[in-house]
Amino acid sequence: MGYIQLLGLIMGKIQPFRYWYYLRQGYQLYFAFIFTGINTMVITYFLAIERAPFLKQVFPSFLEYAVVMISIGIPVLVLAGFIHFKKIPAFKSEQEVTVESNPYIYKLPPGHARVVGMPWTLMLSDLMLKLFTNEKITDEEIKKIKEIQKNMKKLIEGEYVGIKKDNKLPFHNKDEEKN
Repeated sequence: MGYIQLLGLIMGKIQPFRYWYYLRQGYQLYFAFIFTGINTMVITYFLAIERAPFLKQVFPSFLEYAVVMISIGIPVLVLAGFIHFKKIPAFKSEQEVTVESNPYIYKLPPGHARVVGMPWTLMLSDLMLKLFTNEKITDEEIKKIKEIQKNMKKLIEGEYVGIKKDNKLPFHNKDEEKN
């Protein structure tokens, strides 16, 4: 199978924007992170330490310099991350922007929340109002309750709700592919 055929096969299963997302995450979290750390150590060693005789005595080889920098750098960076999340308002501000720009903070996402969760809550509040006002439950309401309970059982069994059976999701559970 050629590269183009393989790419076409993969593209049929994963949407192009997922590739774009995976590329950005892989580059940002792994490649650029590691490459930047190595690059910083190489540049500082060969441009600064090799030209300063007193530092060259402290770090006679790049390997010794790298071991010291990594053993000091990792705890310092962990501390910086802790401070970022816990001690200063930077992370809070980032999350505020995320919340403001995420439409599903302000409306129900598709899926179980819209098909089961909120209808069940609404149904319970309707039934409580009827109970408090001494009204009878209608056959239509009983039918709705049974439908929601049926969807709850589907969720408990690991099935999907809120999508048509022929609608294929872009992701699959490996156990489902075997069945």
